Amino acid sequence: MQEQKEKILNFISEKSYVPMKAKQIAEIMSVPKNEYSHFMQILKELTLEYKITVNKKGKYSLVDTKKYKKGKLRVNERGFGFVKLEDSDEEIYISGKNINNSLNEDEVLVEIIENSKKDSHREGKIIKIIARGKDTIVGVFESSRNFGFVIPDDKKFGSDIFISKKNIGKAKNKQKVVVKITKYPENGKKAEGIITEVLGNIDMAGVDMLSLIKEYDLPYEFPENVIKEAQNTEKQISNKEIKNRLDLRKKVIFTIDGEDAKDLDDAVCVEKTESGTYNLIVSIADVSHYVKENSELDKEAIIRGTSIYMMDRVIPMLPKELSNGICSLNAKEDRLAISVIMEINKSGKVISSDIKKSVINVKERMSYTNVFKILKYAKNETLEKEELESIQKYMPYIEKFSLMEDLAQILKEKRNKDGALNLDVPESKITLDENGIAIDVKKYETTFANEIIEQFMLIANEVVAEKFFWLEAPFIYRVHEEPATDKIDELNKFLFNLGYKVKYNKDNIHPKSFAEILEKIKGTPEERIVSNLVLRTLKVARYESSNKGHFGIASKYYCHFTSPIRRYPDLYIHRIISMYLQNNYNINEDTINKYSEQSVKYAERSSDREKIAQKVERDSEDIKKAEYMQNKIGEEYDGIISSITSFGMFAQLENTVEGLIRFENLGNEYFIYDQERKLLIGEQSNTIYKIGQKVRIKVIEANKELRRISFEIV
Repeated sequence: MQEQKEKILNFISEKSYVPMKAKQIAEIMSVPKNEYSHFMQILKELTLEYKITVNKKGKYSLVDTKKYKKGKLRVNERGFGFVKLEDSDEEIYISGKNINNSLNEDEVLVEIIENSKKDSHREGKIIKIIARGKDTIVGVFESSRNFGFVIPDDKKFGSDIFISKKNIGKAKNKQKVVVKITKYPENGKKAEGIITEVLGNIDMAGVDMLSLIKEYDLPYEFPENVIKEAQNTEKQISNKEIKNRLDLRKKVIFTIDGEDAKDLDDAVCVEKTESGTYNLIVSIADVSHYVKENSELDKEAIIRGTSIYMMDRVIPMLPKELSNGICSLNAKEDRLAISVIMEINKSGKVISSDIKKSVINVKERMSYTNVFKILKYAKNETLEKEELESIQKYMPYIEKFSLMEDLAQILKEKRNKDGALNLDVPESKITLDENGIAIDVKKYETTFANEIIEQFMLIANEVVAEKFFWLEAPFIYRVHEEPATDKIDELNKFLFNLGYKVKYNKDNIHPKSFAEILEKIKGTPEERIVSNLVLRTLKVARYESSNKGHFGIASKYYCHFTSPIRRYPDLYIHRIISMYLQNNYNINEDTINKYSEQSVKYAERSSDREKIAQKVERDSEDIKKAEYMQNKIGEEYDGIISSITSFGMFAQLENTVEGLIRFENLGNEYFIYDQERKLLIGEQSNTIYKIGQKVRIKVIEANKELRRISFEIV
């Protein structure tokens, strides 16, 4: 059928072609009578694909691809939206009057409005909905006597959903529910639906996170066949398997993770050579040994793509029998691994490396906190009595951790010289009580112990990516391309007010020019804000089957190899490495072609799943931050203006909580929005608000259902 489609498209594309009816096209193309109905089906499909169009007279012509574009709609809560075009980074602005019954995440056909622009975006109007983005919605049920409405949790959805009396089921007022949409909005009428599931009262423990799971249709439970396969996985390592591997069990190897980590997939060992170089061994759990290609475990892992970390639960990529069991590098237990063995000189350069299938036995399961205490002790810094007691058992390994610190410092200094970006974008640490209620929010504090693991994982990922790039192997790379020049120009407009500028030319955008700015603002009040703005300027990292380098870490070759328990690209790379090692790097062309096709498919799938995971994790944080601030209404805090928009400004508190200050909450005067310089200017007093400025605020609203926090200026 694809071949016949191409023939018709080629015919209609000819310069001499004039719009004509189906019968005329069929006659000229010599379509046999017995194939005419099939020919009409192809025309219909091409029309549905928006490659050709048919007018009122039944005449066919090509769709004008300069005027009509396909893409996905992203709606703003204030009614307008943007359509992200297919096969392009461009977004088309859609005003509220031109959305035409479309909803958030719908696939749509857009007509470009000639010579119109909104800010830096071309403007368009939606003329057709190709496919609806969602058919089920999670929200709060509001009941009336004979009917009800569901107010969606997703405020961008664009419509409340009308529920007739017969479709309410067992839902009660103010309960969280799942709705199946039976009729989409049209001619000013709201969407209609049927309630298919009641999740519970909005203030019930766990309902907020369960709502997110349903909203994003996350695969929360593993199918029985996957669980069964996981339970039948071998629990012990055979002697035969050990004989086929590099035996590293006598090496002094550690895992270093957060206190509450359960799936430990990376372990490290550092030794000093007689010549003064460092031997670094990064051993990663050999998950591909247990998760075989095309197994039920593998198929499920592809679907999930990544583990998702929510506030009170994890939705893992692999069942706990593997992730917390045989694949987890638990201390004092033999474990299968893939080890990257590197010799690194005093300048941080890898002078030799190798990748081996190995068997390891972790000496101690370390936490970042205890490693940091050990590093302080090694420098003769004062420790509290309790701190000293907590690290007594690790005293024999002090020299090992000091070596790790030395090597990590060397690697970090080299990376900084190369222009890697050190962004101060703090993560939040949210503490929940036994009922899952947020009782504390603060900035997640890191120490150099975190940096040790960060630097060791980065160098291992680079070594693996470079080796398999030069082998021209099928592979999945972690790609982070250089930012667009218009984005840099926008950043520079803001930086100009602070006396800085990112220097670049269109042919040479180097991370070093960003790194220099970040170094200059280190320790200043605006450091966090500038870091956030730089982050927004950069492109989003993604997975690809071809290597394009990683701008953010100033690396030519980069991949994700170090977390195969929780990320599918890492598991896939392990499978490729194992295949090359087992075949002594002799792989036939058919095999290469097979895995090359897989790498394209899995890279795209993993990027999509990662985006969803990030949205879920961000939403779960927003819900819990709003929940925490609900009993802080009326309290005052110091904050920093983090962004300025046409509808107000956002302020961020020291504990990472961010809230909106609307114009009406800025005082008793009208403020003008200076888009060019990202300023708010008081019309009468000339009071100026700018990004990075300190402000005193009062909390006036915190709504976990709306995932919204609002402040007013004191």
